[in-house]
Amino acid sequence: MNQIRRDVFQAISDPTRREIIHLLARKTLNLNNVADHFPISRPAVAKHIRILTECGLVSVETRGRETFCQADLKGLKEVSDWANTYKKFWTEKLDALERYLDEDTPEEKP
Repeated sequence: MNQIRRDVFQAISDPTRREIIHLLARKTLNLNNVADHFPISRPAVAKHIRILTECGLVSVETRGRETFCQADLKGLKEVSDWANTYKKFWTEKLDALERYLDEDTPEEKP
């Protein structure tokens, strides 16, 4: 069976999935415990978990009859790297603006 590899940006685009990541970052939960935090059906939560698993942000382990979910946040490095590119860009632009404004501001006369 071919495993789908989803984009991490697709996974974090949904607020429910972001909240699932937040929950699982604090502790491992079984699927029912995750579902208890949301006003959606258990199958809907399972679909979100599947997407998070396919992009590598969540790992799933079956122990007996229970399915446990655990966050694997290494995949968020891609998002962090992407965001840091723009952070550097805007920091440089704002620093240049600050220098320009400092140079253009008239000196106060005593």
